[in-house]
Amino acid sequence: MEVDLTQNLVSAEESEEDEILFSLRPKSMAEYIGQQNIRENLSICLIAAKKRKEPVEHLMLYGPPGLGKTTLAHIVANEMGANIRVTSGPAIERAGDLASILTNLSDGDILFIDEIHRLNRNIEEVLYPAMEDYAIDLILGKGPSAKTMRIDLPRFTLVGATTKMGSLSSPLRDRFGVSFRLEFYSEEELSEIIKRAASILNIDIDKEGIEEISKRARRTPRIANRILKRVRDFAEVKHSGKITKSIAKEALKSLEIDELGLDKNDREYLSCIINKFGGGPVGVETIAAAISEDRDTIEDMIEPYLIQIGFIDRTRRGRVATGAAFAHLGVAETSDSQKRLI
Repeated sequence: MEVDLTQNLVSAEESEEDEILFSLRPKSMAEYIGQQNIRENLSICLIAAKKRKEPVEHLMLYGPPGLGKTTLAHIVANEMGANIRVTSGPAIERAGDLASILTNLSDGDILFIDEIHRLNRNIEEVLYPAMEDYAIDLILGKGPSAKTMRIDLPRFTLVGATTKMGSLSSPLRDRFGVSFRLEFYSEEELSEIIKRAASILNIDIDKEGIEEISKRARRTPRIANRILKRVRDFAEVKHSGKITKSIAKEALKSLEIDELGLDKNDREYLSCIINKFGGGPVGVETIAAAISEDRDTIEDMIEPYLIQIGFIDRTRRGRVATGAAFAHLGVAETSDSQKRLI
């Protein structure tokens, strides 16, 4: 029996498999690990809203993928004892789609829109009065005979999630009462998340095995849970089933995930900048052509973590590999490396 090693495990983008792990998501604020400042401030908002017997203010959650924006939206609904309706920006193609969703909500319901920055601007115009006045204006008919009809809506809470806060239009962004930015997790917090997931999934893993996975999970819970499942498969097929430090290291080596959480694509990207272009600066389009990858994938999936750990810099002239990147690949840094950062 062979273990499938082809999946891009260290991508923080959501996959179909992650939906299967829905049971790992905490259901309450007390179960939620990490994001201490957000937990405290959001708890105050929820308690205050319940005391006033009002819906929570419209919430905006933003930050890199895989950090828990969807989980927080469900926790808000659970804490408020409300139903939640989940959709995404690309799924709402027409104003009528949004009107249908809004008119089927009840008082206090939560509407969660993932990737809200991808909403069509025409649809945003329908959303503005819905958020402010709890009403939508629909145009019936065309031409001179067209009529405007206003439909009152229940008092709902919109929770928006985005990985690109800067892509939101200013009018939409300003209509959210509270905004929270999710930060990357520490290794200690990831260890707690892995320990909790292992308990739910009945995975036998020791403390050192947990720490080994947490070090390579790119400070992202979604990636930590995904790697845990793959290491479990490896331990069950190649060994007795228990995950120890040595077995975790062996499994992660097979999965081509190094000690910093970099995978084959990350190393290929760094190698391209360092070995083909002398460490940079080099434009992202040139890198994309050199490694046969599209620009969006590079900017959204590869570069964020490499910037976070200080391996690359985005300068006015292009991407530049830092001394840490040279050292990680075992390449001697050139004498003019500091000049490249100017």
